[in-house]
Order: sequence, then C-alpha cells, then structure tokens
Amino acid sequence: MVTIAPIALDLERSGDVDFGYTEEQLMIQDVARRIAQEKIAPSAEHHDRTGEFPLDNIRLLGENGLMGIEVPEEYGGAGMDPVAYVLAMVEIAAGDAAHSTIVSVNNSLFCNGILKFGTEEQKQKYVRAIAEGREIGAFALTEPQSGSDATAMRCRAVKQADGSFVINGKKSWITSGPVAKYFVLFAISEPEKGARGITAFLIDGDKPGFHRGKTEPKLGIRASATCEIEFTDYVVQPEDVLGMEGEGFKIAMGVLDAGRIGIASQAIGIARAAYEKTIEYVKERKAFGAPIGTFQMTQAKIADMKCKLDAALLLTLRAAWVKAQGGRFSNEAAIAKLTASEAAMWITHQAVQIHGGMGYSKEMPLERYFRDAKITEIYEGTSEIQRLVIARNETGLR
Repeated sequence: MVTIAPIALDLERSGDVDFGYTEEQLMIQDVARRIAQEKIAPSAEHHDRTGEFPLDNIRLLGENGLMGIEVPEEYGGAGMDPVAYVLAMVEIAAGDAAHSTIVSVNNSLFCNGILKFGTEEQKQKYVRAIAEGREIGAFALTEPQSGSDATAMRCRAVKQADGSFVINGKKSWITSGPVAKYFVLFAISEPEKGARGITAFLIDGDKPGFHRGKTEPKLGIRASATCEIEFTDYVVQPEDVLGMEGEGFKIAMGVLDAGRIGIASQAIGIARAAYEKTIEYVKERKAFGAPIGTFQMTQAKIADMKCKLDAALLLTLRAAWVKAQGGRFSNEAAIAKLTASEAAMWITHQAVQIHGGMGYSKEMPLERYFRDAKITEIYEGTSEIQRLVIARNETGLR
C-alpha cells in the first residue's frame, strides 16, 4: 500500500492542504482494502474473462457504505468526505478497475448531482437505494454523435401542457446501463437556447418507453457493463426534473468535475497494483546471474514509476481536499485526472515491458491492468479535454 505522511502544501488558491488522515478516513480505507483483497481481486480474472457483472461484490460494497461514501447517513450513505472517497477508490481499483468504475459512477456521477441539485423527495427516492447498494445508478450524457461536445446532443424532451416531458432519443456508452435501475439523463428541452436549453431528468429504467441496447464489447473494465439506451415517448413527471429547467449543462459539468476525482483515484489504484507487482517481480526474476532489479535500466523505470505514482496521488488528494472545503475545484480535478490517467497508462506499459513475455500473458494480471488503464484517459473527459479545461482556467481565454 502506498501511504502519505501528514503534509501541508502552501497553495495560493487553496490555502494549507492537510493530508493528515482522520481515523474515519483510515477506517473506510481499511474496509475497502479488505473487501478488495478478499473478494474483488480473487474474482477479477473471472469477471474480466466472462464480462459478468459483479453483482454480489457490489452489494457487499453497498452494505459497507462504499456505494455512497460522501452521501449523508440520512440518505443511506457513509457520510464521509472526498478524501475518504479517494482512499477507498484507490483500494477498490487496485483490486479490480471494473468494480471501481461501478463505484465511481454511483458515487460521483449519480449521487453527487442529486445531492447538490435534487429535492428532499428525490434524495430519498433515488439516492438511498443507490447508496445502500440495493440498486445501481447510471449517468446518461454521451450520444452516438456527441461525446466531448455535449451541447451537440439530440435527445429531445418536449414539455407538455401538464408540466410533464416526453423524451425521445438515444444515449451511448452508458456505464452500468444494462443493470441500472435509475439514471440521471440530460436532454434538450429548448433547442433554440443551446447549452442553456439542456435539462436534467431522473429516469426509472423499468418504466414504459425505456429500452436497453446490446452490451458493448470493451477492451478493458469488461465487468463494468456498458450499453446504448433509447427513449421512445418516455414520460417524465415534473417532480423528476433535476434542478431547474435549462440547468442541465451546468449540472453535468459540475458532476463531471467530481467524477474526474473518482477516475483519477481509479487510475492510481490500477497503477499502484501494476507497480507493486513489478517490485515483486524485479526482486525475484534473474537474468545474467542477478535479479533484474539490479540493472540500471530497470532501476530507472522503477524510479520513474514511483515518481509518477506519488505525483498522481498527491494531486488527486489536493483536488479532493479543495472539493471538501466547498470551493471551486474544476482545475484541480482536471489536473489530477490528466496526471493520474496518463501516469497509469505509462506505468502499466512499463510494467508489461519489465515482465517481458509474462507481462503479455493472461496468466498474470499485468495485461489486464494495461487494458484497464486506457479508459481512464478517455471517460469523464479525454486527456485532450482536460488540457483544454486547464489551459482555459489558467489563461482566462475561451
């Protein structure tokens, strides 16, 4: 396990960032680690090979407060803070990235937006079941023709005289789509207003007019079920509008900021698992009469892996800390996500290279770490989008 001693960084915009973990934060980290090591990691190869959704493990995570880490206890969650979320996510991702994807969507993308913008009735109805692990949540923003450009969406919500909305259209690449009960959906309600014409809705996947497409065959995180969903004259009542009409784009962007902290944490967990396997291997594997860890070329790779891993963790903890203070954290989240995802891709690449033929074999988990790491550079905003966000925040130019 990678640990950090208490440290304070003097940051102009963030004040003193204190990484001295509380007893509660360490407790939920320990719970996540035990479940990851005892249940998740032993089943990871099976779930990756079969693509089977790990429902039993997800239920167990929910029973232990890990599907609603930042959700207040009155809504069925653990009532913890963003730093606790990072610590738990890293442990789960180190066990298996696919499990951490499901945890991230439930925590960051589904519960977070409803807690911030939802009514009391919406929190009780939608958040509690998800936080307790009794149901699965999903976030529906991407469409077949619109990914990074969310304002190009075509899914349409037409308001009726009684205040309800009739929704028609498709969403694609919906994580947990094949198994989710509830969805946060974004659709155009006033096309003439562009981004200001997008509204967020709370969707029940068991109601008429909702259809699930085929499960996507993916390179990595294969046990995290993903599919296209379609709406045909699906009716949403006024009480299931999330926030105000026309606030959907603002809600989506705010939720994605929180989601980026989750994906950064996931990337760190994947990278840490690959790094720890590599440390074990270079001590045991011998070539030319000596452990390969004594070779300078290998030592250089190990040093760079460690630096990138620690940098990613520190930046992610900073983003979580700023979020916990209630301030704007868009830039910190983008920096963390960009750094951690690219570190994970680089570290897993080096881990496979150091392991040689065994790194390429499915007999070891290195190739799975490598495949799983790639998606962290894509979802919740690609690396290119993160650079755009960071540069615009730094320069003030659009």
